Amino acid sequence: MTGVRGVDAGGGDVRGVDVRGSDVGGSDVRGSDVRGSGGRTTGVRGSRVRAAPLRRLTLGLLAAAVLAGCTTGPTEAAPGTTATPHTPNAPAASGSTTTAAPAPSRSAPTPTPEGTLLVADFGSDTVTFVDPGRGGSGRNGGPIASVEVGTAPYGLVVGQDGRAWVATAEGVAVVDTQRRTRLALIPYETETGPVTTGEYRGGGMGIALAPDGRHVYVGVNVPGGHGTLEVVDTATREVTGVADVGRRPFDVDVSPDGREVYATNHDSFDVTAVDADTLRTRRMEVAPYGTEGGLGSWLKPHYAVVRPQDGRLLLPFEGERLAVLDPRSGKVTIERMTAGTHQHGAALAPDGTLLVVGTGPIGSADEGPSLTVRAPDGEERIVPLEGPHEDVAVSADGSTAYVTGGFTRDGYWNGITVVDLDKPDNLDAPATPNNERNKPIRLSAGNRPLGIAIL
Repeated sequence: MTGVRGVDAGGGDVRGVDVRGSDVGGSDVRGSDVRGSGGRTTGVRGSRVRAAPLRRLTLGLLAAAVLAGCTTGPTEAAPGTTATPHTPNAPAASGSTTTAAPAPSRSAPTPTPEGTLLVADFGSDTVTFVDPGRGGSGRNGGPIASVEVGTAPYGLVVGQDGRAWVATAEGVAVVDTQRRTRLALIPYETETGPVTTGEYRGGGMGIALAPDGRHVYVGVNVPGGHGTLEVVDTATREVTGVADVGRRPFDVDVSPDGREVYATNHDSFDVTAVDADTLRTRRMEVAPYGTEGGLGSWLKPHYAVVRPQDGRLLLPFEGERLAVLDPRSGKVTIERMTAGTHQHGAALAPDGTLLVVGTGPIGSADEGPSLTVRAPDGEERIVPLEGPHEDVAVSADGSTAYVTGGFTRDGYWNGITVVDLDKPDNLDAPATPNNERNKPIRLSAGNRPLGIAIL
């Protein structure tokens, strides 16, 4: 791809006539090794523990024209709206199928079936339970019920006990997924200003659960400033500690041994490592295109996954570069990617396959929305998607991916795309796109769904 990669409001290599739009970045770093802060210890950084309970240089002129983050303007549902009932989608693109379903019920007459999908309705104040259809394929699936959790829920995580922890603008909601009821709403210790909706709202964003299930970690956005990581005791349902992190903590992950927590900070081009016991922090820069353009750059980290075998973080950028961060040293190495599109959500399948959501182009030379299926050896298949998407979850057997259509920017849709990840049994048969046996199925569900989990 060629072009001038641009601005989230800025950035990219001046290489041709194409100007690539705005996540609101950066000088091109083409080597295989990009070094950040080297795992520098900065101390507790305001940690507070409660005794109780290839191609871009930023275009400064464009950066000044657009606000920070991934947006072209607010497109939110009105505050206080509830999850939308099932409605027909826009006509499916060739290569995809749309599945219709009845409107969800607010009652919970029977326990929630295993394999049900749970999505955070960023355009409302609910989470929605979704039947994934026959064999998890999306066929004949649809919404089951919605539960009010709090304003503009973003990320969510589900423990082995069946409780879901949902990051909303107001606090962390606790949901009994079997009975489909909210148990609690835990307010944040961090002052985030008035409760609002939209991409830049204050409150919880990324959220993760400790391996032992005893703590939940939530990244809290503070509009106009640096965010925090709040620690919630899952037994007492109280905030027991707060550590300062970077700007807009899109994603939160935990090391395999539970000793460190990682906040991926979108607007400060970095990952903050937080010691789970002491809450001491280390800042590690992750900026494979540089940091020029600042808040206006598109070329910033969004989501990460932790590779279990070595504890390294994998952060995809623009369908071109996979930043591999060693949290022990702060060293970043770069591996090539091939989707050629702006990327957000990521997940790991049980066999180590990396799934990455391509949201669509930020310039005319970019490719469209897609799901990257990257094998552990680096081989990639690119599955085209219809329209922007945000996050992804993968079935326990690694055969099916569920991609949410909510998206933090314009162009979202109210549903999930179901992608069969298995290759055809007969490889000599006429090839379908990307060697996929079944074409993606669009499943109507939720209201601008972002975070997703499989129960």
